[in-house]
Amino acid sequence: MNYYVYILESINKKTYYIGQTNDLLRRVQEHNTSRSKSTKLGVPWKLVYSKECQNRSEAVKLERKIKSYKKRIYIEKFINN
Repeated sequence: MNYYVYILESINKKTYYIGQTNDLLRRVQEHNTSRSKSTKLGVPWKLVYSKECQNRSEAVKLERKIKSYKKRIYIEKFINN
Protein backbone atom coordinates (compact mmCIF):
# COMPACT_ATOMS: atom_id res chain seq x y z
CA MET A 1 0.00 0.00 0.00
CA ASN A 2 1.32 3.44 -0.91
CA TYR A 3 1.57 6.25 1.61
CA TYR A 4 1.97 9.98 1.19
CA VAL A 5 3.95 12.54 3.12
CA TYR A 6 2.38 15.96 2.91
CA ILE A 7 2.82 19.53 4.06
CA LEU A 8 -0.15 21.81 4.61
CA GLU A 9 0.04 25.56 5.04
CA SER A 10 -2.54 27.40 7.12
CA ILE A 11 -3.76 30.34 5.07
CA ASN A 12 -4.78 32.29 8.18
CA LYS A 13 -1.96 31.48 10.59
CA LYS A 14 0.93 31.09 8.13
CA THR A 15 2.04 27.86 9.79
CA TYR A 16 2.83 24.42 8.42
CA TYR A 17 1.52 20.99 9.32
CA ILE A 18 3.50 17.91 8.28
CA GLY A 19 1.93 14.45 8.19
CA GLN A 20 1.64 11.11 6.41
CA THR A 21 -1.35 9.09 5.27
CA ASN A 22 -2.50 6.36 2.91
CA ASP A 23 -5.37 8.53 1.56
CA LEU A 24 -4.17 12.05 0.82
CA LEU A 25 -7.45 13.58 -0.39
CA ARG A 26 -9.41 12.24 2.58
CA ARG A 27 -6.80 13.46 5.04
CA VAL A 28 -6.65 17.00 3.61
CA GLN A 29 -10.46 17.11 3.77
CA GLU A 30 -10.35 16.04 7.41
CA HIS A 31 -7.93 18.85 8.22
CA ASN A 32 -10.14 21.41 6.48
CA THR A 33 -13.37 20.27 8.11
CA SER A 34 -11.94 20.52 11.65
CA ARG A 35 -12.00 16.73 12.14
CA SER A 36 -8.36 16.78 13.15
CA LYS A 37 -7.80 18.10 16.67
CA SER A 38 -4.24 19.19 15.91
CA THR A 39 -5.17 21.41 12.95
CA LYS A 40 -8.68 22.69 13.59
CA LEU A 41 -7.43 26.14 14.64
CA GLY A 42 -5.57 26.66 11.35
CA VAL A 43 -8.45 26.12 8.91
CA PRO A 44 -8.32 26.59 5.95
CA TRP A 45 -5.28 24.53 4.97
CA LYS A 46 -3.63 24.47 1.55
CA LEU A 47 -1.64 21.46 0.32
CA VAL A 48 1.81 22.79 -0.62
CA TYR A 49 3.80 19.55 -0.89
CA SER A 50 3.19 15.82 -1.21
CA LYS A 51 5.33 12.83 -2.04
CA GLU A 52 4.23 9.26 -2.63
CA CYS A 53 6.19 6.60 -0.71
CA GLN A 54 6.27 2.84 -1.27
CA ASN A 55 5.26 1.97 2.30
CA ARG A 56 4.46 3.47 5.71
CA SER A 57 8.00 2.97 7.02
CA GLU A 58 9.44 5.10 4.21
CA ALA A 59 6.75 7.74 4.78
CA VAL A 60 7.42 7.93 8.53
CA LYS A 61 11.16 8.40 7.89
CA LEU A 62 10.54 11.27 5.47
CA GLU A 63 7.95 12.83 7.80
CA ARG A 64 10.45 12.79 10.69
CA LYS A 65 13.16 14.26 8.49
CA ILE A 66 10.95 17.19 7.48
CA LYS A 67 9.73 17.72 11.05
CA SER A 68 13.35 17.86 12.24
CA TYR A 69 13.88 21.07 10.25
CA LYS A 70 11.82 23.01 12.84
CA LYS A 71 12.30 26.49 11.37
CA ARG A 72 9.95 27.74 8.69
CA ILE A 73 12.79 28.79 6.37
CA TYR A 74 14.15 25.22 6.18
CA ILE A 75 10.71 23.77 5.50
CA GLU A 76 10.17 26.33 2.73
CA LYS A 77 13.54 25.41 1.17
CA PHE A 78 12.51 21.74 1.26
CA ILE A 79 9.16 22.54 -0.41
CA ASN A 80 10.83 24.57 -3.15
CA ASN A 81 13.44 21.93 -4.06
